[in-house]
Amino acid sequence: MQQRYVTLPDGTKVPALGQGTWFMGESQSHAEQEITTLKMGIEMGLSLIDTAEMYADGGAEMVVGKAIKGIRDPLFIVSKVLPYHATYQGTIDACQRSLKRLQTDYLDLYLLHWPGTVPLNQTVDAMQTLIMQGKIKRWGVSNFDVDGLLPLIQAIDDKQLMTNQVLYNLSRRGIEFDLLPWSRQHHLPTMAYSPIEQGRILTHPALIHVAKQHNVEPAQIALAWVLRTPDMIAIPKTSSPDHLRANFQALAINLSDDDLACLDSTFLPPSRKKPLEML
Repeated sequence: MQQRYVTLPDGTKVPALGQGTWFMGESQSHAEQEITTLKMGIEMGLSLIDTAEMYADGGAEMVVGKAIKGIRDPLFIVSKVLPYHATYQGTIDACQRSLKRLQTDYLDLYLLHWPGTVPLNQTVDAMQTLIMQGKIKRWGVSNFDVDGLLPLIQAIDDKQLMTNQVLYNLSRRGIEFDLLPWSRQHHLPTMAYSPIEQGRILTHPALIHVAKQHNVEPAQIALAWVLRTPDMIAIPKTSSPDHLRANFQALAINLSDDDLACLDSTFLPPSRKKPLEML
């Protein structure tokens, strides 16, 4: 079983399956388990770790900082700035705080967490300054729909934008109508958060049926479905070693046309434009 990779617009290859950290860092009693699981994932090859200043008010970044201590160089660390911090100076200051919590000198990727009221040119200018300062390697966005991406790409140089991180799973397929086709047209990889809908879809009969055909768990089928295309990165969160191993094993699952048809028959593809969903 091997990790798969997605190529970013600047040519960087990143793991298709990474580790999410939403809800980590919220309890001191769980911190050691969270750190241990992140380290285990790194050893497996899940070297992309996604976090954000919002998660547990920086607590998740502190957990990640402890997990990556001494093993930083081979990793791909992603964090995010809140939109109400995303003025020019606010973005630079927020990045510095994230770096301190993560105990690292740089981020591999820095994202604007969702669209806000701050003019995008301020955030973009700050991202470029952070790159020149060596504090981030590249930048992108999160929770942006087509109408938010259009003015952004018109205002920046080609290949500056590295990814758009959005909610995507079997029960949240709205992006397939227009956002995914647009992203593919512009060679912009998608990073999917909550790829198994935080477990809420795992008792669905269709998912259970396909899982039985492969002799695996429903969560592995849900994750394999998100990872079925070469331009998709998935960042499931888990602090369970068993779930972590199961997530990694999902990389080896190849869904057949019959499997996909079964899932499509109950998790319906979108037939019209829908507002971008967020959690």
